[in-house]
Order: sequence, then structure tokens, then C-alpha cells
Amino acid sequence: MKVLVTGYNGQLGYDVVKKIRSSACDECIGVDLQDFDITDKMQTVEYIKNYHPDAVVHCAAYTAVDKAEDDAETCYKVNVTGTKNIAEACKEIDAKMLYVSTDYVYGGHGSEPIDPSAATDPQNVYGKTKLEGEEAVKSVLDKYFIVRTSWVFGINGNNFVRTMLRLAESRDTLNVVDDQIGSPTYTPDLAELIVEMIHSSNYGTYNGTNEDFCSWAEFAAAIMKLGNKNTKINPIPSSEYPTRATRPLNSRLSKTCLDPYFRRLPSWQDALERYFEELRRE
Repeated sequence: MKVLVTGYNGQLGYDVVKKIRSSACDECIGVDLQDFDITDKMQTVEYIKNYHPDAVVHCAAYTAVDKAEDDAETCYKVNVTGTKNIAEACKEIDAKMLYVSTDYVYGGHGSEPIDPSAATDPQNVYGKTKLEGEEAVKSVLDKYFIVRTSWVFGINGNNFVRTMLRLAESRDTLNVVDDQIGSPTYTPDLAELIVEMIHSSNYGTYNGTNEDFCSWAEFAAAIMKLGNKNTKINPIPSSEYPTRATRPLNSRLSKTCLDPYFRRLPSWQDALERYFEELRRE
């Protein structure tokens, strides 16, 4: 299989390319802004048609959640227009497309795990554009996968784990919210699911995260323990840590949607241990 992966310079795109290239059966190219601008339809279609992949994994996105509240136009161009351009390029060459989406498309209400069939109700600009990106894919293609994920961390880029470890170098105590609940997701694990999907024809919309749930404060405490840091984590409500964009309180995503076709990811605790092993090898 020949695969093109957008957002190669990001955490997930990097690990998707790495996973595909580890297979002797597949050919893969990772692209980013230096290769072509996804918001330019002509550039996008020309590049993808020239490479002519069997599948496109679309990891590139505008992900500056707070900045998006004041830069909605750029966020829309990347997450909606860019996504539609890629979908239309896929349609021209009859390629599969996998679009990486987010827990932010849901409203974040209640306390039960959310199924992909649940009503969407994004609470910020980023979530709204990612949902519109999903709708663009659905409007153009029949052969598509949409994977909603959350709290991503990987070796190639900044993330919550690296931030906590950096802050622990100079802080004795850190205030971290404890009323936002979700699943930290390790990019090599998500990459494995993505590769499994594109080799199938089980098209549709899925949730894809590591197993088990925690709060950001619980996640931070686990990071301190594995990192041998003495910094104390002080749990606080979101009301005491206001942000420009509203975050969902409930990001528990149900993965029962995977069970008929795909393997679930390991627990986030297991994933975090493996990430620390990867950090030690840097």
C-alpha cells in the first residue's frame, strides 16, 4: 500500500509515518507545509495526484485551541478548507482518506463515555472547525475513516508530559485541573490503530484513545511519579484556571465502536511508561 501522511512534523504524523515505514509491505511519504499548502486547492490536488497514494492519513491541523478563538479565519481555512481540498484530491484518484478529529466535537456534558453516534456540540472554535472538517470529508467521500482522539502525547513535539516535567524543574507545587476527565493517548499506539484501519474497508467514524480515564491532575501526578519528581500536584476546578477557549469536562470516549473490527489501544498508564522509556532514549 502507498500512503501519504499530512502533518509529518507533528506528534501523530511523525509516528504514523514511522509505523508505516516499519512495514516491508508499505510505501509512505510524510508531508507538511514545506511540501504544499493544504489551503491551496490546486497545490494540494496536484501534489496528491502526482504521488497517487492508495490512502491519505490527514494529521495536519490548526491545533492552537486558545489562539483559534481570536484567529477563527485561519483555523477554518486549515481545518475545514484544507481538509476538503484533501478529500477532493482523494476522490479524484479513488484513494481512501483517514481524518484525525477530536473529542472537542462533543459537548463534554455528563459523565458517561461518549459514543461516536452521540450528538455533537463543540464548545470552541477549534472543535467547531474540526467538526466541519468531518462533515467536509463525509460530503465528498464514501471511503473514509474519521478517528476522534484526545490528550495526545508523543516524542516529536511539545505536549502535556513535557510541560509538566519542565515546570517541575522550578516548581514545588503545580495547580492542575481535576474536573476535566479523558484519556491520554500515546501517538505510537494511535498510529498502530490508524495503520490497521487504512488496510481495511471498515469505513466510518470511530473514537480512538488509550484505555482508562483520568483527570489532568491524575495524569500530572502519574508523570511526576514516573519522572521521579517531588513536585506536588494540587487539584483545582476548571473555574480556577480560566482559558480563552472552553474545554469539555467530559472527554470520556467510548471505544466499543472499535470492537467489531479493530484492536483497542493499551491503557494510558502502560502507554505513559513506554513514553518515559522513549524519552530516556532521546
